[in-house]
Amino acid sequence: MSSFADFRSDTMTAPTPAMRAAMAAAEVGDDVWGEDPTVRALEQEGASLLGKPAALFLPSGTMANQVAIAGHCRSGDELICEERSHVYYYEGGGIARWSGTQVRPLVAADGFPQPHQVEAVVRPCDPHFPRSALLVVENTHNMAGGRVGTPTRIAALAQAARRHGLAVHCDGARLMNAAVALGCTAAELVAPCDTTTLCLSKGLGAPVGSLLAGSAEFVFAARRTRKAFGGGMRQAGVLAAAGLLALREGPSLLAADHARARRLAEGLAGCAWAHVDLAATETNIVMCDLQAGDPQALLDHLRAHGVLAAKAGPRRLRFVLHRDLDDAAVLRCLQACRGFAPAQASRSSAS
Repeated sequence: MSSFADFRSDTMTAPTPAMRAAMAAAEVGDDVWGEDPTVRALEQEGASLLGKPAALFLPSGTMANQVAIAGHCRSGDELICEERSHVYYYEGGGIARWSGTQVRPLVAADGFPQPHQVEAVVRPCDPHFPRSALLVVENTHNMAGGRVGTPTRIAALAQAARRHGLAVHCDGARLMNAAVALGCTAAELVAPCDTTTLCLSKGLGAPVGSLLAGSAEFVFAARRTRKAFGGGMRQAGVLAAAGLLALREGPSLLAADHARARRLAEGLAGCAWAHVDLAATETNIVMCDLQAGDPQALLDHLRAHGVLAAKAGPRRLRFVLHRDLDDAAVLRCLQACRGFAPAQASRSSAS
């Protein structure tokens, strides 16, 4: 176990003893042949949770998103998303690499464009233009600081897209965080979407894996795409066993992550060098902007005090709460931050 309080991401969770025991005891088969009973159970339970007819287990959220995009778009198409969306910002150019699709990015401070913004950029039916094929929403929105889109807001965006014949995909990496924050079900949040992902290895705590859910026909085709992308796994029930526990036990722990994130945000807001938008801290992510000084100096200071965080912009740091960070970790982080002096750090680096 690391001696650091690791706030870099909620992917830093370690599998629990119960997960390790379930993995060791998992009934397995060859999943590429459709014969792994534990994977099948995970897919069925995940589809039910997400309110979709079928689901597919994939190695990562990035692959799940890219398989979904490949299913909705053909080469030369265009998808619409917010400019900081994970599918566009953090997935290695996969939209262009794997689907030959281009992106029409929109600007929205909280990560969720307005319906009129979507309608304004839909391409006319004209051979001069690419075909507008897909709207992607991200809930919660990572780079907006874990902001949530309500069922009403997602439905309005989906209606705008459908008026123009676009499909709708939800990058639901942290969908359960949104559901817990809003007091609704994950199925309600993605009911207007054709497809959704759900990451099992972030706040839910599994070591590996994501689900892609949609219609039975879409998931059948996605299984072929997963194979082509190299995502076919064999005795994957070993991983799916931990995923099942993540689905069943993980959501009940997320509210505590949100409360700790709020406590951390309020504490950081009291530091003279920091700016934190408390209204934007809706789930388990805290974005902190330095008023002055070098973010790397703060990262180095935190590391020296046993705390890890991540850079998220020229002057921005991101702190992410998860099940392996308790109240003591939040206090440790705040104590380290309160001892940071940007001017002193700048003079030290200059010398």
